[in-house]
Amino acid sequence: MAAILLLLFLGLFAASFTPTGAQVGVCYGMLGNNLPNAQEVIDLYRSNNIRRMRLYDPNSQALQALRGSNIEVMVGVPNSELPNLANPSGAQSWVQRNILPFWPSVRIRYIAVGNEVRPVNDETSWLAQYVLPALVNVFNAVRSAGLESQIKVSIAIDMSLIGVSYPPSAGAFRGDIRWYLDPIIGHLAWARTPLLANIYTYFSYIGNPRDISLPYAIFTSPSPVAWDQGRGYQNLFDAMLDSLYSALENAGQGGLDVVVSESGWPSAGGLGTSVDNAATYLSNLIRHVGGGTPKRPGRAIETYLFAMFDENQKPGPEIERHFGLFSPNKQPKYQLRFGGGRAWDIVSEEYNATLSLKTDM
Repeated sequence: MAAILLLLFLGLFAASFTPTGAQVGVCYGMLGNNLPNAQEVIDLYRSNNIRRMRLYDPNSQALQALRGSNIEVMVGVPNSELPNLANPSGAQSWVQRNILPFWPSVRIRYIAVGNEVRPVNDETSWLAQYVLPALVNVFNAVRSAGLESQIKVSIAIDMSLIGVSYPPSAGAFRGDIRWYLDPIIGHLAWARTPLLANIYTYFSYIGNPRDISLPYAIFTSPSPVAWDQGRGYQNLFDAMLDSLYSALENAGQGGLDVVVSESGWPSAGGLGTSVDNAATYLSNLIRHVGGGTPKRPGRAIETYLFAMFDENQKPGPEIERHFGLFSPNKQPKYQLRFGGGRAWDIVSEEYNATLSLKTDM
């Protein structure tokens, strides 16, 4: 009875003290040989009031350190695991090994089945055939554990699957990938699960700096830069996300929600990179996502910033190693406010007390 009353209290308390910025999380990448240990990282999240995390694989040290932290987590399935999870028994085993042992002391919010698989003309294209069966099998494994309403199973795409992005109202997926994406978004709509999308205005900007201005890309345009069906677009992020909403509508799934599973700006290594530009983009993004987009105003956008640290072993061009919000020594590169405060500390303390009561019962 005491545990039930405490749970009811927690629900009322959390509802009454929801701090600003609660929609924003941070991706925890681990491709570095100089990064803090997992417990130090979770402590850093908590001390900065970062309440959501994206993991790119079910790292056992991170998941152990997350126990009782009250941080909500997106756990990734690495692309290399997709063929195994396309088999139902493989998916069941993966969930039983990597998810169930940590629930509910780790607040797993999503499972992301693969990341940025591109079904045509890409090194990941051979994996496209496995994404839908892996998605369905992991969903079924979660459902068989009775957790489908608590843990949502989705996939993360990038914006290369959009064929038409301007104007945003004309957004449409590429015709050559519809065979791949349509069944996936159909399943997500049936399962009432959002699509995960990695959205980077930085890459759009450097791909077309003649037509896309830096202020438009980092939220500093003083007035709308583009108009579309009476909607003014003052920043590129809104235009990109609204083009994705339109693409979903044009594919018959306009009711599907979108979680921005990555977004960020590098501080060095390429065109338009600087600490100032990155700080401007990130701080403006944190403030902006609570208000929605011109197409969906007032609907907060759950967003994950990429990434917690500069990762010195991340492959690719130099910019890839400069997306961190923190240096490996845990010093912040930018002064960002994620919300929180004492209300967050109390909720976390009470959550831990609830887990202790459940264990003792």
